[in-house]
Amino acid sequence: MIWIKGGRILDPSRGIDRPGDVILEGGEIRQVAFSEEEREELRKKMEKEGETVKVLDASGKVVAPGLADVHVHFRDPGFTYKEDIESGAAAAARGGFTTVVLMANTKPLADNVDTLKYVLEKGRKTGIRVHSAAAVSKGFQGEELTDMEALKAAGAAGFTDDGIPLKSGKFVRKAMEEAARLGMPLSFHEEDPQYIAQNGINHGIVSEKLGIYGSPALAEDSMVARDCMIALDTGAVIEIQHISSANSVAMVRLAKSLGAKVWAEVTPHHFTLTEEAVLQHGTLAKMNPPLRTEKDRTALIEGLKDGTIDIIATDHAPHSKEEKARPLTEAPSGITGLETSLALGITHLVKTGHLTLLELMEKMSLNPGRLYGLDCGHLEEGHPGDLVIFDENREWEVKEEEFASKASNSPFIGCRLTGKVVWTICRGEVIYENLS
Repeated sequence: MIWIKGGRILDPSRGIDRPGDVILEGGEIRQVAFSEEEREELRKKMEKEGETVKVLDASGKVVAPGLADVHVHFRDPGFTYKEDIESGAAAAARGGFTTVVLMANTKPLADNVDTLKYVLEKGRKTGIRVHSAAAVSKGFQGEELTDMEALKAAGAAGFTDDGIPLKSGKFVRKAMEEAARLGMPLSFHEEDPQYIAQNGINHGIVSEKLGIYGSPALAEDSMVARDCMIALDTGAVIEIQHISSANSVAMVRLAKSLGAKVWAEVTPHHFTLTEEAVLQHGTLAKMNPPLRTEKDRTALIEGLKDGTIDIIATDHAPHSKEEKARPLTEAPSGITGLETSLALGITHLVKTGHLTLLELMEKMSLNPGRLYGLDCGHLEEGHPGDLVIFDENREWEVKEEEFASKASNSPFIGCRLTGKVVWTICRGEVIYENLS
């Protein structure tokens, strides 16, 4: 039994933001007490329990549902020199995440039941809740559907060919019809390769300085427009992954107003950085889709504020130092994100007045759970004992040597951020603690 005393309780599912105590028992939330009378009664009960109670003093700290990230790469199987399920889970716990959804671009791909089961079974041995999406197309070729029904039965959370865009609109429609029949979400990586010369760098002022063409926003915008309209026509639930352009935000907003079941996610690096970061950080600021202009970054924040963008997800993409040391046009795209996500949200969205802390928790716990039908984002009796306790005002420096991930490919190394995880709790057990 765990007694969390005197914290600021945030429950985005009920819109609650007030002081209180929480009792965890049997892997679930047993009681949440808010009033002084309830808390005094709880104190007396806990004193009777004696030594069987583990007390966490949350005074001056925020107690919230465990964070959920619906877009992570743990590189297992096939690329475990970058990350594996155990190290990825440790990074998640350090970042306050109790639930993750893994992408299907492993080796072999998670386009079959055997690979999916391997990932899920290995995930069960970690301290967090590891889910996985399965591939939409066999071999990520965008030509033949996977056996979605069998993959759903094997435990797939949803379907995505993340990392590879689906070029055929006819195939996308077929995939949406099948996903709608099964009641499963589809997530899309929206970058049309026919418009891209060098991926990972925005086509604009910075690419011109570097003497390359790069990747224009058109590559994203054209596919977002197509898939939003197909979703409207089929009634499928879809998610636009790592949205990066102002025009794409506007199209998602329009599609939602028309009744399409479209969700959108944004990464912390896209709402905090612009293409200029490539000049400072080089390959550490290279990702797909690329960092874009200040106009785009501002539009992403506006999308978060008005609800067009539902979810903050990291696209946690670890790579080795050797890979990121390659020339800019040859190095792989992507950065690690699980261990800095919460602090970037607090620093750049909450402390700047764009979102309240409760709204941030909605984007980082409740809505990810809603998209995938997972029990996340609730701090209420009977729900899972998955919590994060953090100090929203604590400043800290991002240090390479402190990453729990195998990788440290982050442009935020050396940055000072606000908001530090103190405890991460999953299934009623403390899985991460930082009291220093």
